[in-house]
Amino acid sequence: MSNKLNVLVIGSGGREHALVKALLKSPMLGFLACAPGNGGISRDCETVALSVMDSQGIVSYCLERKIDLVVCGPEVPLANGLADELRSRGVAVYGPNKNGAILEASKAFSKDFMHKYGVPTAAYENFSDFESAKSFIEKAPFDVVVKASGLAAGKGVIVPSSKAEAVEAAREMLCGDSFGDSGRQIVVEEKLEGEEASIMLMVCGRNYVMLPPSQDHKRVFDGDKGPNTGGMGAYAPAAVATEEVLKDVRENIVRPVLDGLCKEGIDYRGTLYIGIMVTKSGAKVIEFNVRFGDPECQVLMPLIESDVLEALNDIALGRLDSSLVRIRRGYAATVVMCAGGYPQDYKKGDEISLPAAVEPDSFIIHAGTKIVDGKLVTNGGRVLDMTAVGDTLESALEKAYALCAKTSFDGAFYRKDIGYRQLKRNSDSSSHA
Repeated sequence: MSNKLNVLVIGSGGREHALVKALLKSPMLGFLACAPGNGGISRDCETVALSVMDSQGIVSYCLERKIDLVVCGPEVPLANGLADELRSRGVAVYGPNKNGAILEASKAFSKDFMHKYGVPTAAYENFSDFESAKSFIEKAPFDVVVKASGLAAGKGVIVPSSKAEAVEAAREMLCGDSFGDSGRQIVVEEKLEGEEASIMLMVCGRNYVMLPPSQDHKRVFDGDKGPNTGGMGAYAPAAVATEEVLKDVRENIVRPVLDGLCKEGIDYRGTLYIGIMVTKSGAKVIEFNVRFGDPECQVLMPLIESDVLEALNDIALGRLDSSLVRIRRGYAATVVMCAGGYPQDYKKGDEISLPAAVEPDSFIIHAGTKIVDGKLVTNGGRVLDMTAVGDTLESALEKAYALCAKTSFDGAFYRKDIGYRQLKRNSDSSSHA
């Protein structure tokens, strides 16, 4: 193709840096920019001082710089209708319109959507009145999970250890201000038992590519202890999603969801992230997101062997040929290095020392960094995503942890047990062999 594509990535985290690195490999790429980007992204492409919330500023920039494709990283701009505004001005977008983004922006909507189209998920009720929620929790014949219906940056889910704790969580959301407007409506649902996996689809109407299943680690400390975070590490492919599980997901979740979207008149073009619980009675949906997971994106991008830009552009233009997307063999793992105190209060502005050289198939992805007076400093709770690809999960993790060992900043910490469930499965199966 002689016409190169001018691309703008929206966002400032590790997910967006992973996307930038994947797009830079494309022979189709002309000009690449990221708004607003971060310290690491600014070393790889132009960064633009525009907030992800500034839809008008983004549209103006795209028209001025003749941007052909916008790749939207985070969910909030999509829920605000950024894709609709760009498309109305003739700019192609990888990411759903506002009517598709509601799958993530309203958990109440997504639960009702699943119920309507027969998608397996936990039993639930939606509430905006505390007394009704309290009565449901107390009478429910199962343990419950309490979720803020609106967007809460991946942190709006409370898994209580008792009915009393569940009632208190509902009270804080509906009567207090623990999640602001996001908690004005809540979903109370049955607590599912099993193991979680993340299924990312690149969707174009009824066509889709299923990327390798991945597994995130949400809690801050080893052994899944401590508070929830935005994600402390991930690996792919995750063996918990066996061929049998993936067949079940395709037939009983993906097909009815994509059919349902079409029936609702939603022309979905972008990532559909399906968080599943693998239960004794099959895979069930925990939640939908309308963008790549973070840190799952960091392990999926290096596993795509074909041209990522070509796939994203084709989807944005409504013409996906899924046979063109090729996945490489092997495993990818990412370990998130965090600022001391995360996910509670943490300080910013500490200088970061990075290794001078990085091995092939190893990547330092920047999440919360910026450059101040020529120095790279911390600028977030999740600072760096140390990522590597290997023939086995063990070798990918070994390379990722080697990067962590060669990197330092004040208060840095990370989980030492990423992939532990699968490593245990691997050692159990080899000891039985």
